[in-house]
Amino acid sequence: MVKKTSAKGGDHVVTMREVAKAAGVSIKTVSNVVNDYQFVSDATRQKVHRAIDELGYVMNVSARNLRRGRSGIIALAIPDLQLPYFAQLSSLVITEAKKVGLRVIVEPTLYSREGELDALHGTQTAMVDGLIYSPLELGPDDAAEVDVDYPLVLIGERIFTDTVDHIATENVEGAKHATSYLLQSGCKRVAVVGVHEGEEVGSAALRFRGYREALEEAGVPFDPSLVVPMKMWHRVDGVNAMNALLDSGVRPDGVVALNDMLASGVMHSIQMHDLRIPEDISVIGFDNSDDSQYLSPSLTSIALNLEAVARLSVRVLKNRIDGLPPLDGDSTAPVFRKVSSSLVVRNSTRRI
Repeated sequence: MVKKTSAKGGDHVVTMREVAKAAGVSIKTVSNVVNDYQFVSDATRQKVHRAIDELGYVMNVSARNLRRGRSGIIALAIPDLQLPYFAQLSSLVITEAKKVGLRVIVEPTLYSREGELDALHGTQTAMVDGLIYSPLELGPDDAAEVDVDYPLVLIGERIFTDTVDHIATENVEGAKHATSYLLQSGCKRVAVVGVHEGEEVGSAALRFRGYREALEEAGVPFDPSLVVPMKMWHRVDGVNAMNALLDSGVRPDGVVALNDMLASGVMHSIQMHDLRIPEDISVIGFDNSDDSQYLSPSLTSIALNLEAVARLSVRVLKNRIDGLPPLDGDSTAPVFRKVSSSLVVRNSTRRI
């Protein structure tokens, strides 16, 4: 993580990522060259230096010294601080980091590919010792983007590389559990709200897969009319999704909302249509946010154990910063851990 300035480009800041692209090498290789590591081949070193000269890349020496001396600060890049899931996760990461003597800078990427790439490669990376990173826009074609020259831990559901430490959650299993519970409680037409059309990786795709698996195992035919796509997962999106479903004449008797904000909007729409929860329509959310227990009726939800996500991600990152194996044992290979989920049953669903 070094601060980059441009000697030739005026206000433009040339990044290590741009140098790597121009030289046809990885970002780590560029870092090795500019830090004068000896094991880089002469041919590769020449390519990198040629790109540096052409682009006008200049390493900020003070930033490099800060990196080597450590700042005691890590970054947490998340899509949105307004969603309860990410707000709670941020609070937990800050708490866990404080226990091991680290401070946290939280950087919202605002559902933007550009924001996510800037979090990985921007000049602000010079000021921190490592990054805990929760992407939503990057996918399988972007595996090279996380090949950075500093400690990085992926969190969340976008599983598109095995080259980086990753702490994941049970999205398929959680949605499957939620759907199965509704079916076992007597629901016969279970809708799913919040699917992202065309998504292959990510929480929406994985949760939708869990929904489909539960239907298949229960021998319930899949009905596309019960699938409600919604790009964003805020409360108003849940209201709009459920309004559209009910106003179209489709009448489910159960709903799996792909997060709690959607679920609260779904519940509001159901009640505005003079329908009862759970007598007419049962609702299950996802994430078990703090607000879920205070809805009326209180919301049944999948708890993803964010405490464990925060604890593990900070532990792995701190070990990487200290040059230690990421978890117990001697292996320094990238780790993948999936934190278990659970169903918290409240009053928005009928009891089994």
